[in-house]
Amino acid sequence: MTRRQSAPYWLNPANPRAPFPPVELALREPDGLLAVGGGLEPERLLNAYRHGIFPWYSEGQPILWWSPDPRTVLFPEQLKVSRSLAKTLRQRRFEVSLDTDFAGVIRGCAEPRRDEPGTWITTEIRQAYERLHGMGLAHSVETWQDGQLVGGLYGVALGRVFFGESMFSRTSDASKVAFVHLVRQLAAWDFALIDCQVHTRHLASLGAVDIPRRDFIQRLEAALQYPHRRGPWRFDSPEGVA
Repeated sequence: MTRRQSAPYWLNPANPRAPFPPVELALREPDGLLAVGGGLEPERLLNAYRHGIFPWYSEGQPILWWSPDPRTVLFPEQLKVSRSLAKTLRQRRFEVSLDTDFAGVIRGCAEPRRDEPGTWITTEIRQAYERLHGMGLAHSVETWQDGQLVGGLYGVALGRVFFGESMFSRTSDASKVAFVHLVRQLAAWDFALIDCQVHTRHLASLGAVDIPRRDFIQRLEAALQYPHRRGPWRFDSPEGVA
């Protein structure tokens, strides 16, 4: 039996190959906090994702690494599309693309939200994920209207798992349309699950569910046995996957 630690583990910033502690050692409060420190080198980030760990911290804080229990995921075949969203999709008010403007999407995600004073997507975070995008492992979905970027999302793909990081919308339904097109494409590519990290009503409305962390780790390990689908990604059809 793994004994739960009373404080988060400290990661040496000078050693990007330093292993993470077992996720079972993550704190109960705050839920899932596992480690502090380290850096955002590609090697460390990819190692974190392979073990069900992700970075999430605010400007001015050290890097915080999390593995919450339960874990929020979406199985592609369980995507829920509301009547109103289905109507928006039928109207084709947006154009949707993959890996066309990663930098623009992550900047959009970094914009302060209503009633939120700051953002967790710091310059350091943006640069780290842009490096992963350059390696073909981080991907963006863009929603366009009249030639303007109005919404989208980004995340990391390893094996048959997509790790969603953030989404943004400058007009109604723009991020939801991006998400639906992505999920349908991932289903066509036989992806096993989408890691949504933590529960929100928005994600739950699209079909995301909470599963025990142990179950998530088992599914993750199985899905990582497959080769990575490196970018740049493109939809199988010009208008995405209907």
